[in-house]
Order: sequence, then C-alpha cells, then structure tokens
Amino acid sequence: MNKITLLLLAVLSGSVAMAQSSKEVTWATSAKKINDKTYEVHMTATVGGDYHIYAQHPGGDGPIPTTFKFAKNPLITPSGTVKEVGKAVKKFESAWGFNVVYYEKTVDFVVNVNVKGSAKSSLTATVEYMVCDDHQCLPPSDTDLNIKIGG
Repeated sequence: MNKITLLLLAVLSGSVAMAQSSKEVTWATSAKKINDKTYEVHMTATVGGDYHIYAQHPGGDGPIPTTFKFAKNPLITPSGTVKEVGKAVKKFESAWGFNVVYYEKTVDFVVNVNVKGSAKSSLTATVEYMVCDDHQCLPPSDTDLNIKIGG
C-alpha cells in the first residue's frame, strides 16, 4: 500500500509541474531488411535533461514500465519479444524502496517482424512510458509510432 501511495505522490507532483513524459522523450523509428520476409524494427528513445526512462521490466511494483502495443496488420506480424539495446542502469531508488532498471539519454527497442508479400506497409505501435529524475516523476505518456516497412 505504501508503494502505491508513493506512486500517486510522484504522479501528482509531476502533474503540478505541468509537464509530461512526452516532453522529455523523443522517438525515432527505422526498419532494416534482414531477408525477404523479415525486418528488424528499431524504436529509439532519446531522453532529455537528467531524466531516465524505465526498462520493460524495471523490477518491483512502482515505476511504469515501457510497454509496446502493436496494432493488428494482416501484412506484418511481430516475431518474438522487444529487446532493449543500451546501457541499462540498475540502481536503488528510495522513492520505490528497491532496485530499478532504467536508461539514461538513449535506448533502442528492437523487434523483428515478418511480412507477407512485398507491398509497402507500416507497423503501428503505441508505447507507454514514464520518466523520472532524482526529484520527481512525470506522468506516464502514450506515444504512437508508425514505422514504414517493405516496398
């Protein structure tokens, strides 16, 4: 219960600051052809200031993990899980009371996708994430990504 209270206080303090995670993170996307039917999709987060973005599995109950939801597309199917490429930091955060995993400055989220046919298409994803610094957490944000594939 105490952890939930801390999370609510962190989110409220971020709300008072009138800032959102989306103002501190920019996203870039690309797709690299691996073979005729497979592409490697990169979704790269660049984090501003002294903020950090949490991993997909940050550890414990508290920080909002970075999650990806892919829209259904009959021509494109994600294959496997989204991998994280970057320098992960594992650190005790007193606000949560345990070690968490996060990334500073940049992290590349990578997933392979299988394609049907050779027509151009796009993979649409919604990413949910939260950023914090040493003093506050900003409210979680959702960002839509559209990655061109094929053709």
